[in-house]
Amino acid sequence: MSAGAREGTVVGVQRSPGGVPKLAVTGPVQVTAEGLEGDWQLDRKHHGGPDRAVCLFAHEVIEALAREGHPVSAGSLGENLTLGGLDWSLLGGGAVLRVGDALTLEITRAAHPCKTIAHCFADGAFVRVSEKTSPGSSRMYARVLQSGVVSVGDPVVITQPRRSAIEPDPIDD
Repeated sequence: MSAGAREGTVVGVQRSPGGVPKLAVTGPVQVTAEGLEGDWQLDRKHHGGPDRAVCLFAHEVIEALAREGHPVSAGSLGENLTLGGLDWSLLGGGAVLRVGDALTLEITRAAHPCKTIAHCFADGAFVRVSEKTSPGSSRMYARVLQSGVVSVGDPVVITQPRRSAIEPDPIDD
């Protein structure tokens, strides 16, 4: 990933009938304002909904976590789309991404880590992916501005960089 990279690739597409991990999908998946077709969250108070329809994570952060010894892989932290090659610092409040031919997403906030992903960390310290404690290492939530289909290998373009710093999900620690 180079500094300022506005173009990347969908490295992984994951969904689950409920909870984590999200499991890899091999074919194209429809994405609407409600999220990925066939995806569901067990805790709908803190996950899902129009402003948290899609969860994104950087492939490079997953690789860095694995090098640190954490048993993490694409989807294990609950992200729907694993993206590679993007400058994650360009993504924050109001950033817009085009994924594939039509899917358009707007970043709404950082995804708050919770104890359900503690098993993905060697020391159980899931706060390792908190925007508060490790800026730039968090997953991000997005709303769907335009529905579309997503597949592994699709191009991702940041069409509008962030308008504001990424805000953590407003959930008490």
